[in-house]
Amino acid sequence: MARRCTVTGKGVQVGHNVSHANNKTKLRYLPNLQRTSVLSDVLGAVRLRITAAAIRTIEHKGGIDAFVRNTPDRKLSPEIRRLKRRITAAAERKSG
Repeated sequence: MARRCTVTGKGVQVGHNVSHANNKTKLRYLPNLQRTSVLSDVLGAVRLRITAAAIRTIEHKGGIDAFVRNTPDRKLSPEIRRLKRRITAAAERKSG
C-alpha cells in the first residue's frame, strides 16, 4: 500500500540530516496518514486512508459529499473519482 493520501496526493518526501561537520544522512519524511471513516450523507461511513490535512479540508468544505461534488475530476485521484461516482449514483437513486 502506497504512503500517499488519496485526497490531497501528499506522499513521502526525502531530505538530509546535516551534521555540524556537514555529513549528510538521508531522511524520509512520511505524511501523517490516518485510517478513518468519513460520513457520507448517502453512503454512510466510508473508510479512507487520508492525511490529517485532508480530514480538516473535508470538514471545512462541509463533508465528503460536498467536497467531491464541488471539486473538479481532474483534481481528484482515481479512488476518490470512483467514490464521487458512487455518491452521485446513490444520491440520484435516493432522490429519483
